[in-house]
Amino acid sequence: MKTQQNKPNKQNKPLLGITMGDPAGIGPEVIAKALVRPALRSLCRPIVIGSFPVMQQAVKSLKLKMNVIRVDGHDPKPPRLSDLAVLDPLDRPLGRFPRGVAAPETGAASVLFIKKAVELAQLGCIDGIVTAPINKEAINMAGCHFPGHTELLADLTKTQESGMMIVGGPLRIMFVTTHVSIKELPSLLTQAKIEKAIRLAHLALRDLFGIKKPRVGVAALNPHAGEHGLFGDEEARVILPAARAAQAQGICASDPLPADTLFGKAARGDYDGVVALYHDQGLIPLKLVAFGTCVNLTVGLPIIRTSVDHGTAFDIVGKGVADPGSLVEAITLAAKLVARRR
Repeated sequence: MKTQQNKPNKQNKPLLGITMGDPAGIGPEVIAKALVRPALRSLCRPIVIGSFPVMQQAVKSLKLKMNVIRVDGHDPKPPRLSDLAVLDPLDRPLGRFPRGVAAPETGAASVLFIKKAVELAQLGCIDGIVTAPINKEAINMAGCHFPGHTELLADLTKTQESGMMIVGGPLRIMFVTTHVSIKELPSLLTQAKIEKAIRLAHLALRDLFGIKKPRVGVAALNPHAGEHGLFGDEEARVILPAARAAQAQGICASDPLPADTLFGKAARGDYDGVVALYHDQGLIPLKLVAFGTCVNLTVGLPIIRTSVDHGTAFDIVGKGVADPGSLVEAITLAAKLVARRR
């Protein structure tokens, strides 16, 4: 007698809220291109949280065989694969706006989409959030003075400690700093900030990726890890004390290692994750091994949130050439993280 235990249950697929991002950017395009893929739809039940008319126009302009349907709430009934469910939280439709340009009305809309997604996730109505790109200039025009998604999400969820991890290919990288000048970097590297990044990396690897005893590689700042102070003292002064403090808490963190060797070791599997000290230190190796498919993961939130690792790309809006690869990977990772948490 055949059993049904291995038969997929559509109702058990993660219900993910896909926020549109800035309607004037490439978010609507990459969402449509990603969600038209049957393989992706087999992993989850997506609901786009964004402007219904904008999503309709995106599907129409791309000539995709999809029916854009409006939903008023999280719908437990799985739509057909040809349906694209959109929950539009706007009180009134967006008026005419120029695509590819930062504007307060589209910035405000993108923030509202995020707020609605967080509300649904906190209520347990959706299992996780995947975010298309917002425009920092536009959201600040709208009076939302956050540097990006990560800080806004921490504020909305009242999270005390969170950070950005970017996942791509064999690498999982947690950042101590992100968008700061190289000139200011040494003064911004404190033991407390480095300890926090190590802690969050350990948390993500253990609780989200299911690694029981994660190995965290900690990058040095200077060539040859400072060569005993010849090329700088940051390793001895702040990085090593942070690593040793983490080790004392039971975290398997390395002493500071030269970045030019650490990332190769991590790519080969010697480390489960890496703590990078600044933006390019981590992003250059990531984009070498996984350009176009990297995923931004916010660590420390009470909800699952992944995102594309690119911006609104105003320069190519409307040309139909935006690559959905990063969004495909972000949705795939979110679905896997939800399944692992259950």
